[in-house]
Amino acid sequence: MRSPVITVNSEASVKEAAEIMARKRIGCIIVTERDTPVGIVTERDILEKVVAPGLDSATTTMREIMSHPLITVRPDESIIKAARIMKRDNVRRLVVLEDEKLVGVVTERDLLRAAAFHVAISFRPLLQR
Repeated sequence: MRSPVITVNSEASVKEAAEIMARKRIGCIIVTERDTPVGIVTERDILEKVVAPGLDSATTTMREIMSHPLITVRPDESIIKAARIMKRDNVRRLVVLEDEKLVGVVTERDLLRAAAFHVAISFRPLLQR
């Protein structure tokens, strides 16, 4: 899981959010209202929902293009369950909430890294013979 999570208010412009994403070198940003996570916007969302249709990124708000409701997991959720949720809902990112508080974002890449690490650890005793 990646933490801390970068957020932006739902009334912020897509241009503002894209600038933050570029500066922080991140592929998604969580959209909030009154400090509560309500949606997510990815680079792909910006391309498909703003750039391709020719909308003005300075006047289009994050609320207009965000994906919602958020698909979430708890921080203690297993890698397998998180992967199943991603597959079931056809998403590549899950928002991690603990007691309704935003604590992270987990991506497909994060799950692959964790699985690879687990496999490497599992095979270590066999390789040491």
